[in-house]
Amino acid sequence: MLGTQLAVLRAGTPVGLTDALDVVAGFDEALTAGFARVGEPGAAALAALAGALAGTPLGGTVADAVGKVTAGSVAEEHLAALAGARSALLGAAHDALLGQFDTALGRTRTAWSAAPAGPAEEDVAHLLGGARAWLHEVAVTGWRGVDHELLAAAGAQVEALLPVPALRRLAVLLDGLAAELRAGVPVGTMPQVPARRWADLWARGMLLAQAPPAGTGPADVERISGRLLPLGADVHEHDTAVQVQVHGILEPADGSPPRLVRTAVGAAKVDTIVGPAVWQLLQTRPVLLAALAQRRGLTVTELPVRGGDLFWHDDLIRLDGPADPFATARVLLPAAVAAATAPLDRHPVGIAEPVLLEGYTVRDDDGSPVLELDGHRIAVAVDRLPACGPLTPELVAASSACLGLVRWDDDRWLVQPLAVQATVKRRTTAAHNGDWAEGVTDAKIAKAEARSGDVVAVLRERAGRLLRK
Repeated sequence: MLGTQLAVLRAGTPVGLTDALDVVAGFDEALTAGFARVGEPGAAALAALAGALAGTPLGGTVADAVGKVTAGSVAEEHLAALAGARSALLGAAHDALLGQFDTALGRTRTAWSAAPAGPAEEDVAHLLGGARAWLHEVAVTGWRGVDHELLAAAGAQVEALLPVPALRRLAVLLDGLAAELRAGVPVGTMPQVPARRWADLWARGMLLAQAPPAGTGPADVERISGRLLPLGADVHEHDTAVQVQVHGILEPADGSPPRLVRTAVGAAKVDTIVGPAVWQLLQTRPVLLAALAQRRGLTVTELPVRGGDLFWHDDLIRLDGPADPFATARVLLPAAVAAATAPLDRHPVGIAEPVLLEGYTVRDDDGSPVLELDGHRIAVAVDRLPACGPLTPELVAASSACLGLVRWDDDRWLVQPLAVQATVKRRTTAAHNGDWAEGVTDAKIAKAEARSGDVVAVLRERAGRLLRK
């Protein structure tokens, strides 16, 4: 990613982006107050949402829903229409920003093609109905009216959804949203309500709860074989769950162009499991952990893939030889073809595009680090560095090369480091987020972890003791 490309990326926001985000912000404020009694500001915000969608196929449905909600008739189908309208606006913003990114880097991206849905899970209508009912009550109440009684009702929904694989994403979403709300109750006393984030979760939940997720069967899944070369690991951690999303490049066995792909594994957790201990929750994926820790490639055989997402199956994957992620990026990343984004994932905060930056200088911009290249700058998201790996702000500041994800957040482009090459004590060293996947390699950190004890082992022993009673 050269300085001239960085200049194109920062040339300005796409036309209409600011207006679209203003409409979304107005809707989020209305949702914060709740739809039980829509006041004048809320009515104006909903009318603006309807106006923004007026020229689209959703226009009539959204206008009808806005009229009914404003009048005090809040049905589940009306809330689904509003959630769809909000998501459509953010999807358009996502497309405009991703188009700007692809233009700047010259990245090729496949077009989205809708595939027929595969067979859905049976007998899930009542489960989805329960989730919709809870989200309906939340929207009517508004964030400021949420209480512990309402949040307690989410537990039953999560417990019912979790056993169904096709509904697990919805279950984790509801569990996370309820946990964040619970931590903020009473929301009315919070100095600042995270209205955008909570509205994002609410809208996604409403859409996921409308019908069994499309494409849960084999209809839109292909099988692919080849060599998978990891670029880096992006760790998503919440009090109740952890997910490791590995970005990489797949060299198909049929000789077709290399593809940008990603795969993810996750596990449930409790808030006391933090730092390097989270890797222990993923020990059922030893091949992936070994590839990250040992920086090795992988050979995949007939692995399911949908778009750019690989479905991890240990029995279809084996370890290959050493594969330096920086060398992989230098050789293959410029020509790698990216996949189109799935419709429900089209959101500006979902943009996470792998890039390689080299030859830059790290500067300080009002206390925040920025990478400067050929006179052009991009912010560094050091707040996204996970506690389960060796990357630190100090290493980033000393670095001269960075493998990262370009993101759009807080109305600006920034880069999230996945790995850096830095000079430490006159030696060039590389540090990756996944270096500790098989155990901490830093002696000082390992000693501190040993003193604090094995949290996961203790919790497992206590759980086993309870089950034996």
